[in-house]
Amino acid sequence: MQSLRLRAILALLIVLVGLAFMLPSLPGVKASALDKILPGNGINLGLDLKGGIHLTLGVDMKTAMDNNLARLGDDLKASAREQEVYILRPTVLNESEIEVTLIKAEQKDAFEGVIKDYTPFAIEQSTPLDGDKVKYVLSVPAKYRSEIEKLTMDQAIKTMRNRIDQFGVAEPDIRKEQGNRIQVQLPGLKDPERAIKLIGQTAHLEFKMVDDTADLKKAQQGILAPGREVAKLQHRQPNGTYTESDIVLKKDAVLTGEYVSDAQVRLDQWNNPYVSLTFNARGAKIFTDLTADNVNKRMAIVLDGKVYSAPVIRERISGGKASITGNFTREEARDLAVVLRAGSLPAPVTILEQRAVGPSLGQESINNGIMSAMVGMAAVLAFMVIYYGFGGVVADIVLVLNIMLIMGGLAAFGATLTLPGIAGIILTIGMAVDANVIIYERIREEVRRGLSAKQAVEEGYGRATLTILDANVTTVIAAIILYQFGTGPIRGFAVTLTLGIITSMFTAIFVSRILFDLYLKHRADNAKLSI
Repeated sequence: MQSLRLRAILALLIVLVGLAFMLPSLPGVKASALDKILPGNGINLGLDLKGGIHLTLGVDMKTAMDNNLARLGDDLKASAREQEVYILRPTVLNESEIEVTLIKAEQKDAFEGVIKDYTPFAIEQSTPLDGDKVKYVLSVPAKYRSEIEKLTMDQAIKTMRNRIDQFGVAEPDIRKEQGNRIQVQLPGLKDPERAIKLIGQTAHLEFKMVDDTADLKKAQQGILAPGREVAKLQHRQPNGTYTESDIVLKKDAVLTGEYVSDAQVRLDQWNNPYVSLTFNARGAKIFTDLTADNVNKRMAIVLDGKVYSAPVIRERISGGKASITGNFTREEARDLAVVLRAGSLPAPVTILEQRAVGPSLGQESINNGIMSAMVGMAAVLAFMVIYYGFGGVVADIVLVLNIMLIMGGLAAFGATLTLPGIAGIILTIGMAVDANVIIYERIREEVRRGLSAKQAVEEGYGRATLTILDANVTTVIAAIILYQFGTGPIRGFAVTLTLGIITSMFTAIFVSRILFDLYLKHRADNAKLSI
């Protein structure tokens, strides 16, 4: 008796907790009253149910490879300089080759040793030039290119996820596709244009010195000194639009965004927003030395090729902090801080496909999903009562309870419910009674052997439990594999399937046994059992 009472209390507590998590998901139930005791506000709906935006983005892998080769070339030049071997600035020829010029031919052996020891480059060609110089064409192997492409895609996905998380979209679905493409699904998005701009912004931050000695008119005609370029300086107008003016910069960046550890929105003395940057330890040292060496010179802050400000360095700036001003609105400053904090994309991305899913379509999917679930559930309920009598009533009670616990579990874990997830719930309806069928058939066998109702129930549950556990554990393992290696919709199916299996084992083995024990508690040993 005491064991039955404890099991009944435990089952009741678990059921109450599941129902409490499910309540915020019910129509008309306000979640605010439960916020203090529950971690979630209900079940998150996926893009196919809630509506939102679907994007397919293409990653410019050529630019990514060019940038990587340029960095490798700079590393080669720095490594050669450490060995007192001097070369001219490397030039990228294509996606797998660079060209470098060795200044002194007598250093050929030393330079080729640097190439072998410090870089993945292989020497494709070496050509003697006039003036004791040697021109080299260096290439990277196909394996290295494949690794860079994989790292580029992984970094792009990670950066986009960081940006979207800070933007505040719940449960985004971001995954890699073939052909250097990324699929992004943002359910329930209220400001799609702003999100698209935030996702697609490369956010490549550079600090470059301004060449105020250059003749701007000649520069605009293409007459430039070596190592110089013309950039566009942004001027924000009161109506929110931007005008541009030309400015001459030194091509080589003196500092880049990779050294930025944090970016925050701040207000100046006139209450205008700007972005405050904090550099990491190495970046702070570079910035301090840079400002000390360039007092009274202008330094341009360049983001994605556009100059947002070009302030004059008045004094040496220590402490590892800088700021970006540009007459931003608060929203613009916040978005800029988000992309800088999340990191720059390793390559530009372009929107190949943009599709909006309206909430009305999502509601139609929900209605259809609920209808199919209700029809399936009604058929199962009717069959169980007709075929198993009282046992069918018990199975129906635990089946309804099982569905409620699944919904509570989805809310508790903050999972996202999608159409495949609803399919998983419908599948669970059929699977949930499977355990009861195994138990009931075992009880029927024990009754035919002449055992009493109480003994048959005890034997039936005892012998069927291991069979049920074995069958369901293998299904859970398959669902875990689906979740681990599957994409968004497949994961949604795996989550509801796993939750359904766990709750069905609990209700079929534990709760239904309690109901049978309560039913037989005050009955005679020779009482008949309707099963």
